[in-house]
Amino acid sequence: MAHLLEKMAYVGDVPWHGIGNQLSANQPIEVWAEQAGMNWCIRESPVSFMTSDADSVGTFASFPENKVLFRSDTKTPLSVVSQRFQVVQPSEILEFYRDLTEVSGFKLETAGVLKGGRKIWALARTGQSSTLKGNDVSNAYVLLATACDGTLATTAQFTSIRVVCNNTLAVALGASSGAVKVRHNTAFDAQSVKRQLGISVSTWNTFMYHMKGLSERKVKSHEAMNYLARVFSDETKAGSDNASDRTMAKVMTLFDGHGRGAELASSKGTAFGLLNSVTEFIDHDRRARSTDHRLESAWFGQGAALKERALDQALMMIS
Repeated sequence: MAHLLEKMAYVGDVPWHGIGNQLSANQPIEVWAEQAGMNWCIRESPVSFMTSDADSVGTFASFPENKVLFRSDTKTPLSVVSQRFQVVQPSEILEFYRDLTEVSGFKLETAGVLKGGRKIWALARTGQSSTLKGNDVSNAYVLLATACDGTLATTAQFTSIRVVCNNTLAVALGASSGAVKVRHNTAFDAQSVKRQLGISVSTWNTFMYHMKGLSERKVKSHEAMNYLARVFSDETKAGSDNASDRTMAKVMTLFDGHGRGAELASSKGTAFGLLNSVTEFIDHDRRARSTDHRLESAWFGQGAALKERALDQALMMIS
């Protein structure tokens, strides 16, 4: 089966999704571009079509309202978009981090392309970190991703990764969402996005304040089951009851001591542990066609939406 992943690079330990080419630390942006498969650009061409019928030789005509986007290296078509579509190049995703890594202490950890180049991303650790009781460490990251097939606005997103289990969770709380999205009918301005994102300790501190509250909120078995029913309610409606029951049973098993870090003081019997049981299931255990399909879902697709709902429902327990 063909993979979604075109190419990817990482530094340090093997990332949670287990895929990619390992780099040594502190590589320049140019090396990242080559090793992550991002050293090409998106080109565009007018849409043309052949006019023909049974009695005549066809001729080419154009459709001026749209354009074709294609890769400069392989000439592979990526998508057909409107003329208003503003392309964000692979190089722009990496350049976003140049001053952050050279001046502000950020460290690129993963970058790459999915779906043949239709989705592009890079992830950098900010240097911020927090520890809950039981030496439960979470690190702060900034994820920047874009797509040229209409499935994703260019998005800069704060992300938390829990060290003990490598669970990922978007940092999105209330009005300060922790994310900036630039639609493709607007030019991407990296410096403006950084200002809007507010790359500072305040967003991370607010997020970890809520995580501390969750780690102190004890959860009874019936509360956990009600929580999971709310989180997976859409899947229950869309699929069979048996499949939904199996999902919730698996998550409960993780919560009841079988998940990574489930026995830490921050997680055992708490709302924080319950939330992490959902994120662990989505990142590591949920059925997927391949590891890279799971990665796309966990960061950009249905898995990401489920984790956002899981966070919202968990926070209701301490509101």
